[in-house]
Amino acid sequence: MNRERCEKVGNFRWAIVSLVALATIINYIDRGALGFLWPEISEDIGLTKPDYAIILNVFTFAYAFGQTLFGKIFDWIGTRLGFVLSIVVWSAATMLHAAATGLMSFAVFRGLLGLSEAGNWPGATKANAEWFPINERALAQGVFNSGAAIGGIISAPIIGILFVFLGSWQATFIAVGALGFLWLVPWLIIYKSGPESHPWLTEDERQYILTGQKNAETNEAATYAPNSGEILSRKESWGVIMASFFLDPIWWLFVGWLPLYLFETYGFGVEEIATYAWVPYVGAMFGAWFGGILAGRLIKSGWTVNKTRKLVIALGGLIMLVSLLLTIVAASPLIAVLLMAAILFGFQTAVAISRHCRAISIAENPSPRWLVLPARLPSWPWWGSTS
Repeated sequence: MNRERCEKVGNFRWAIVSLVALATIINYIDRGALGFLWPEISEDIGLTKPDYAIILNVFTFAYAFGQTLFGKIFDWIGTRLGFVLSIVVWSAATMLHAAATGLMSFAVFRGLLGLSEAGNWPGATKANAEWFPINERALAQGVFNSGAAIGGIISAPIIGILFVFLGSWQATFIAVGALGFLWLVPWLIIYKSGPESHPWLTEDERQYILTGQKNAETNEAATYAPNSGEILSRKESWGVIMASFFLDPIWWLFVGWLPLYLFETYGFGVEEIATYAWVPYVGAMFGAWFGGILAGRLIKSGWTVNKTRKLVIALGGLIMLVSLLLTIVAASPLIAVLLMAAILFGFQTAVAISRHCRAISIAENPSPRWLVLPARLPSWPWWGSTS
């Protein structure tokens, strides 16, 4: 019955979220290029590991600021143009890496990349709120969130293949940056407007989306959009901020430093890094699925959100701790990356409850500022400068 209803209503909204997921994949390919190409870059222009830490910190500070900035930009200019602005700037910034000659130029281009790449997440949140009824928003969020895991898995092999084929890190940056400009073609063709007036949307699907966005009790769509001051005045926001402050560095540690670990510990070049660096993200993908399913089932069985949150986070933390301790005795690069996969499995399990609650929040309010500001302000890698 549900399948017949979906076929009758139409599925154009899923084309929109698929494009957003594809943008997220490109986002992760672009941000991962520097680490995967670092063995060649450091040898070519004489940069050191402390230089890499500085460049990475510039990116992450800019990324944290960009989350808040682009939340407001998407509110001002809308989803269509917001994504165009974000991906044009981040693709150009990626290509500019090819012209970098030292620490300063890499830091500037990396900062521009972080600032603009941050726009992907508030944009994805806003697209979800605009194009999906309340009862489908959690699934839609899962679709575009999967782009991060897929991007992490395929970025290393893609960059390795491009490097081998093109023969230089400069050409690889240009090729990777071009992916974003190619993405703009289907985006501008398909995303002509919101669901209220999109000419390709059937009337049945339009009504299904718009009617499904109304609160069942009030029969009105949510319009509440608190400002940054109001968000920061709530203790619940600070609970999210502190949780993010302590958990996010685990993810950023692997995103930023895994390629250098393989380079320095095992003497890997770009090709060897591309062979191994994707493995931990497979663990992250399975952890995201496991944690989300576990949290959802516990809540449906009658557990409170508070009790579920504590159990899921504790379980994920235990998996991370045991796996991290075992990496000390890893005897080969394969065992090391498999243990890292277990660590990221535990990490994604621990943060799954946050995503579950986030999906509930998306169902209640379409403004990206409400969802992005508390979650990304503190994700600064203080560990980076000492590694």
